[in-house]
Amino acid sequence: MKKIILTVLLLQTGFTFSQNQEKTIREIYDNALAHSKCYSWLDDLSNKIGARLSGSAGAQKAVDYTKLQLETLGLDRVYLQEVMVPHWVRGEKETAYIKSIKEKINVPICALGGSVATSKIGLSAEVIEVHSIEELAKLGAENIRGKIVFYNRAFETGNIEAMTSYGHAVDQRYVGAREASKFGAVGTIVRSMNFRLDDYPHTGAQSYGDIPKSQYIPTAAISTNGAELLSKKLKENPKLTFYFKQSCQQFEDVLSYNVIGEIKGSEHPENIMVVGGHLDSWDLADGSHDDGAGVVQSMEVLHLLKSINYKPKNTIRAVLFMNEENGGRGGNKYEELSKANKENHIFALESDSGGFSPRGFNFEGDDESFQKILSWKPLFEPYMIHLFEKGHTGSDITPLTGTKLVKAGLRPDSQRYFDYHHAATDKFNAVNKRELELGAAAMTTLIYLMDQ
Repeated sequence: MKKIILTVLLLQTGFTFSQNQEKTIREIYDNALAHSKCYSWLDDLSNKIGARLSGSAGAQKAVDYTKLQLETLGLDRVYLQEVMVPHWVRGEKETAYIKSIKEKINVPICALGGSVATSKIGLSAEVIEVHSIEELAKLGAENIRGKIVFYNRAFETGNIEAMTSYGHAVDQRYVGAREASKFGAVGTIVRSMNFRLDDYPHTGAQSYGDIPKSQYIPTAAISTNGAELLSKKLKENPKLTFYFKQSCQQFEDVLSYNVIGEIKGSEHPENIMVVGGHLDSWDLADGSHDDGAGVVQSMEVLHLLKSINYKPKNTIRAVLFMNEENGGRGGNKYEELSKANKENHIFALESDSGGFSPRGFNFEGDDESFQKILSWKPLFEPYMIHLFEKGHTGSDITPLTGTKLVKAGLRPDSQRYFDYHHAATDKFNAVNKRELELGAAAMTTLIYLMDQ
């Protein structure tokens, strides 16, 4: 009965698929779950190399390692693409405490990426709590000058898609210091981007924008438990002080690389299909979910296609982008060189939402292409992939352009992602082997169908 209904639906849409396609997809999944290399690659990236912040020794080791692994796959070409990246260093571990006449309570913080340091003796000042940039502006300089601004907007709990809650809260991290500086604040403390109440501060990029360097103020994330405690103590004593010390530094840009491997197309080698993730990570942990998972899944796409002896019609290229976390320069450089070389990109797929169970894909492209893709849903549903929606696909492929370009982003289950995102918890043991492999298989399936 199900097959009859499926046939009717396909006839109504005007699209069909063959038994051979179903067989190939089954072969992709069988190989992914039995013979994939992505989990062992991630083990090496996480446990032998570790953190890979742009400009660091770890980032260079990751470049060398992934290039070597791609070379073992028998691809048609493996190469490096030069890109200049920021070199920000955290320095010694940050310290912070809440102080009143009666007590001093230590709380966990971490500097936000790109922040300036405090003085060598640290920074101590009264605190003013706000929940939005708009609230900050309403308070004005008379209430803010000389104080530390404490941004304490928690994640909205009602959104089923966790990324929505992140999107509604992250402005306080990214522009909080810049905006507070305009009103004379001496520093900012930002509630970590996390649903869970825990003691792990979450770092992430922040920007001073175009304000003068003389107006840069130190900014740090505080753990969610720390934020709850600070808010409580402020209600008890609005005149308490907060102390924090951090020693981060911004150095001159350094040379790094995007790592690229490709299988040349057998019929239309001039048409390029990209699959990628970002090789850099933050420095508090291994970056296993963000974005070690996306890196090894992208590599695995090429491995799986080689394993099943699939000869693509179009050129399929895995791109491991550098510097997504604090600059996006890898994606921008890739597009710059793509234009200079007059390359024709027809499809781009990114994985940068963690290595959890895949649920579907987001797409960007014209309506005709999207309707065609929707007709493939029955091929994915046996593997519990059913979310095919229009939406943001990925930061590194955002700059990429093309007259007929379609973009896609893997959508894993998002509920646990922010337990790990940019925190010391983002380690190899947080990634499930089968979930990682299923994501790689889903990506390979989509690449295969787009190539067909």
